[in-house]
Amino acid sequence: MADPLPKQCLILGAGLAGLLAGQRLQAQGWQVTILDKGRGVGGRMATRRIPTPAGTMAVLDHGAQFFTVRSDEFARLVAGWQAAGVVAEWSRGFAVGDGSWLNDGHPRYRGVGGMTAVAKHLAAGLDVRLACQVTAVVAQADRWLVHTADGQQYPAGALLLTPPVPQSLALLAAGGVALPEVTQAALAGLSYDPCLALLVVLEGPSGVPRPGGMWPGGEIIGWLADNTQKGISPEVHAVTIHATPEFSRTHYETAPEEVARLLLAEARSWLGSRVLMVQQQRWRYSIPRLTYPEPCLVVPGPPPLLFAGDIFAGPRVEGAALSGLAAAAALAAL
Repeated sequence: MADPLPKQCLILGAGLAGLLAGQRLQAQGWQVTILDKGRGVGGRMATRRIPTPAGTMAVLDHGAQFFTVRSDEFARLVAGWQAAGVVAEWSRGFAVGDGSWLNDGHPRYRGVGGMTAVAKHLAAGLDVRLACQVTAVVAQADRWLVHTADGQQYPAGALLLTPPVPQSLALLAAGGVALPEVTQAALAGLSYDPCLALLVVLEGPSGVPRPGGMWPGGEIIGWLADNTQKGISPEVHAVTIHATPEFSRTHYETAPEEVARLLLAEARSWLGSRVLMVQQQRWRYSIPRLTYPEPCLVVPGPPPLLFAGDIFAGPRVEGAALSGLAAAAALAAL
């Protein structure tokens, strides 16, 4: 039998849940490795940089746009990020389609330079392997073995899955892992709304009301953000458009050119300037719709398996953070 792997955890997903869990476990003496299929950390806390023909750079947040703070635990984290210069308050509210102002009293925070700033800050000091496509996870007697597309195998004594639940279930199925029937049914019942995001580079200022964000209402566009007013795209005027969940579900497989045409036509009155460039991002698993009632899910094993992410602790950035911390605490307590 192979030697056991005590206090060694492999985490799939370098979003907020995975990074915070990794930080907390590493601080408690665990050996942690984080694998992510993307080219950068952050998951849906995503920032894109688009070079223009003029040699300037448009910077756009195209996933999570901001976050709020409601719990004391998350407030302590955010205070630390503010002190480190990673996040800043953006606004206390935004405009709606009729021109009025919606303010519920909660500050909205943004990453300094883009939402990925938070994830990059958290990833410092962690062993994060990017562009690492996991194909299957296999349970052995006392350990997990994670297989990747490039033929690598990563062993670990514990496994934390933070990708969207359908992707995690697919990796377990590919490795022949059978979850307890009740657990499988509970996870299979969770669901997400998709989001089609349009990234628009403009010739001049947009017509989005200050401070650069709005909920326009209607059936097509759920959110508009002026990234220049937001403070992350100082060189180039750039607007992020998020379609509504209903529009995104209906048009998820529609040709990109047609999606762009429909969204730009609907947003015309708020764009304010000529469109120079357009890119798209399709988030298949954007906003949790049916969530799990606990902040994480633990399958004790052996070997132990945990699930975390915003679908467990609430469909917000704060939910993802608290879920990752809960998973780290649960694993440490096993």
